[in-house]
Amino acid sequence: MEEHQELASALSGVRAELQKRSAQLAAAYPDAGPEAVPEHLLTEALRILESVRYELDAIVGREHPDDDTREVYYPGDGQGETWRPIRRP
Repeated sequence: MEEHQELASALSGVRAELQKRSAQLAAAYPDAGPEAVPEHLLTEALRILESVRYELDAIVGREHPDDDTREVYYPGDGQGETWRPIRRP
């Protein structure tokens, strides 16, 4: 569980940085055209990161079904309830 909590914290920091940089690019460049590509790629990276967090949170639940710890990867931010992961076979 400690490793999951450590990873969750690290991924949360990466998420915050990607969001910050995405907003920075969105404010600096138009929504379309070649200048918009970097921000769109960061948005896609955020979607993938959120899918990783979602899947890891589900794994924690399966690994520790008797623990009262819920939403390790989404502590109190409510995103675990609204996020829909990318599912690839």
